[in-house]
Amino acid sequence: MDLLQIALLQIAPCGTWQENLEKGMEYCKKAKREGADIALFPEMWSNGYGIYDRPVLEWQAEALSADSRFIREFQELARELSMAIGVTFLEKHAGAPRNTLVLFDRFGKEVFTYAKVHTCDFGAERDLTPGEEFVVAPLDTAKGEVKVGAMICYDREFPESARILMLKGAELVLVPNACPMEINRLSQLRARAYENMLAVATCNYPETVPDCNGGSSVFDGVAYLPEGEGSRDMCILQAGGEEGIYMARLDLPQLRAYRASEVHGNAYRHPSKYGILTEENIKEPFVREDYRR
Repeated sequence: MDLLQIALLQIAPCGTWQENLEKGMEYCKKAKREGADIALFPEMWSNGYGIYDRPVLEWQAEALSADSRFIREFQELARELSMAIGVTFLEKHAGAPRNTLVLFDRFGKEVFTYAKVHTCDFGAERDLTPGEEFVVAPLDTAKGEVKVGAMICYDREFPESARILMLKGAELVLVPNACPMEINRLSQLRARAYENMLAVATCNYPETVPDCNGGSSVFDGVAYLPEGEGSRDMCILQAGGEEGIYMARLDLPQLRAYRASEVHGNAYRHPSKYGILTEENIKEPFVREDYRR
């Protein structure tokens, strides 16, 4: 099996969803020419994550429906290019919009729609509707089938997100992002890949976008190799701050062999002892009650 090629579209947004559609399609075509099997956008590409320092009703009015022209043109493009596309948008939803990723396969089939579960309720995202579940589905690619899940930005902060995706069978987790990727956030992504023996591909906005700095990355989840001594660096891609397409080549057979023989992930868990994780009203001195969902 050839290596699975993942294109991270670390690109800056324009002023309108129509302009973002045009620019996004252009970069998907470039990614295909470079050999991509999957192209992934940063978080909320339809409006460039433009929800901070603006009136709520103004940015909420930019929400698009799941069957909007913006989404359907990316669906058709996936079919035309024979390339999977993970496109993100501010999704129109009953009550308040959602922060959403929709993944189309190379035939233009919708593989899944994922809405961000851990919305950043300490800021503007308090006016979004959080998603209800983490999803995993098989993605048909020219390099074979891969089981794909998703997190969005702040979901990364919660180990439970990636653990649930692993338990549902994910081999690759797509992570659209819109924040500064510094040592601690990168360490979280590395940890999620290591703990669960899965690949984590994160696409951020470039450094020209306020409060972002590029740094898109891929961790392949393989910490040890039989022929190697000690551990290896799982980071197979680390972008700089500049706008561009950053391509990672994921060795799925290597990852699957590693998952079949190593001790992380689901091998030695004790779920009967984790009951406190699902309790709702634990009192910690460092959690504000008005932040709780």
